[in-house]
Amino acid sequence: MGDKREIAERAAAVAKGYELDYGCCPQCVLAAVRETVPGNRVTEETIKASHGLSGGGGLTGTGLCGSLVGGILALGTRRGRDRDQFEKGRFIGNFKRCSELITAFKERFGGTTCQELQERFAGRTFDMWDEAEFAEFARLRGERCAETAEFVTRRVVEHL
Repeated sequence: MGDKREIAERAAAVAKGYELDYGCCPQCVLAAVRETVPGNRVTEETIKASHGLSGGGGLTGTGLCGSLVGGILALGTRRGRDRDQFEKGRFIGNFKRCSELITAFKERFGGTTCQELQERFAGRTFDMWDEAEFAEFARLRGERCAETAEFVTRRVVEHL
């Protein structure tokens, strides 16, 4: 277990650093898992495909936090159902792990959507498409979004 905990801490630090340096939280979570977890199944295509899921999906703020989505995708690469397994059931174990992640995230951050987190971190929601609004959100949130990437990555690696 010690090794897994060490890997989880290293992965969490990488994800936080990527979010602080580059943004796009789902990609940061997935890239950190890909780069630090031996035997992971996160592909470059998975990281690329997650790009549009940032900021609640298309920077709309209305969907799940991108860090959370990245974590769900990372869990799915290991525990999810392949296309040729559709008829073999729902693979409830993956749903359970994802549900546990969402519950822990909500307990830690007080919400799950990008807009809920904007309100928690900065006191209101922002138009992520407006340059001035985005800059104001970035200033007010500090490292809070990076902390979501760190938290999710740690939890995911501990449960892969």
